[in-house]
Amino acid sequence: MKTLIVHAHPEPESLNGSLKDLAVSTLEGAGHEVRVSDLYAMNWKAVVDAADYGPEVSGRLLVARDSGRAFEAGTLTQDVRAEQEKLLWADTVILQFPLWWYSMPAILKGWVDRVFTYRFAYGVGEHSDTRYGERFGEGTLAGRKALLSVTVGGPEPHYAARGINGPIDDLLFPIHHGILYYPGIEPLPPFVLHGADRMTDEEYADAAKAWEQRLLTLESTEPIAFRPQNFGDYEIPSLQLKQGLEPAGRTGFGLHVRG
Repeated sequence: MKTLIVHAHPEPESLNGSLKDLAVSTLEGAGHEVRVSDLYAMNWKAVVDAADYGPEVSGRLLVARDSGRAFEAGTLTQDVRAEQEKLLWADTVILQFPLWWYSMPAILKGWVDRVFTYRFAYGVGEHSDTRYGERFGEGTLAGRKALLSVTVGGPEPHYAARGINGPIDDLLFPIHHGILYYPGIEPLPPFVLHGADRMTDEEYADAAKAWEQRLLTLESTEPIAFRPQNFGDYEIPSLQLKQGLEPAGRTGFGLHVRG
């Protein structure tokens, strides 16, 4: 297994830093290849601008068009090209980050914004009466799996179905479905640690054991059963889920998960 870990925390000795280091040692110890993109250590530029696309920008910046032209011309900046090459190399991607303001840190979102360019991660495939491009289960990054390893400050009940913050699966849906599954990556059920700011040494020891177990079973873990777009579950071109496919009483994001 070839694993890319994208790490997004500014403190090397943080809980996230420890989990990243443990992932590297565990996976390498099991004979897997590992590469790490430590975004803060890399001083990763988090904002998209015309400088990313060089001579492919003509007049007013159009991010989708210009990023696709730069990708196809090979003129994306070197840092973006390097991350794209890592993604193509990997068969498994781990995103290691703290949940900040109900989402990923800005530096990690900026990694997605800059690396997932048009023609590389989206904007591919035919549009017809039966297909709406290659996405949500198909696409240029299909055949890969991804795992979110997320630390959360609040206690687990706050992120349950009736918790004030909403279910953790709902908060992570935009990442799982909209960032990973869109270009074809299959998300695995996330690894979530709650109460991160108050974790004791004893609790960390238990968490580390659980993390090691998840890492050693990545290859056998079934991905989240998101519905593929072009295989009959959705009307095209409206992309509405066909009536009657949802389990009784299911609404919201859960409609897009089979079973």
